[in-house]
Amino acid sequence: MDTEEEAAATAPDVSPVASARGFYGCVIALIAFFTLIALGAHALTEFEKGLDGDGQLEQPGLAGSVSQPLGPGTTARYEDGLWVTVGRPERHDDGTYGVTVTFKNGTDEDLRLGDEEYSGTLDVQPGESGQDYAPGDNVSWLNRDEAASVLAPPVPEGEERTVPVRLKPERKGAPVTLEVTPPHSGYRESAYFQLTLG
Repeated sequence: MDTEEEAAATAPDVSPVASARGFYGCVIALIAFFTLIALGAHALTEFEKGLDGDGQLEQPGLAGSVSQPLGPGTTARYEDGLWVTVGRPERHDDGTYGVTVTFKNGTDEDLRLGDEEYSGTLDVQPGESGQDYAPGDNVSWLNRDEAASVLAPPVPEGEERTVPVRLKPERKGAPVTLEVTPPHSGYRESAYFQLTLG
């Protein structure tokens, strides 16, 4: 009899309460483990961004470079939170075309698009992106001064600025490339947008 009582006293406790505690402990440990992995991956991504600078484009799909220009209605996204969107060209009755370029300031400071110290925030080039010259593809930028005055005041953090661009092509169907280089105290990549007027 004593042996049965001793065996019962030394048997491990396998009550449902102890099993549930062990299960929940394992679940909490797994959640903590995967959270640490996710935080580590995020920190590594941010470290990598810090190495190549905030002025880099981070694009899904086309890169927005000369060889891989973006199309109308697409957005160039910079690592520091700036987004630049070029709208689709709209034809007017006088044969001109209107395009909008919108700068959305998601950075943590005012964006100075029109500082004289930086030049070339917005440029219009006739022809396809990367093409030197194509006869008949000449495009006139009709409101360069108006665009410069819209770019002049700083864009506060969290706000956006839309710049109207009026173009007149030599012929219907002419390709045109908009080159956008928002100023940056260090360096910012140019984003290229290729459009067809007509």
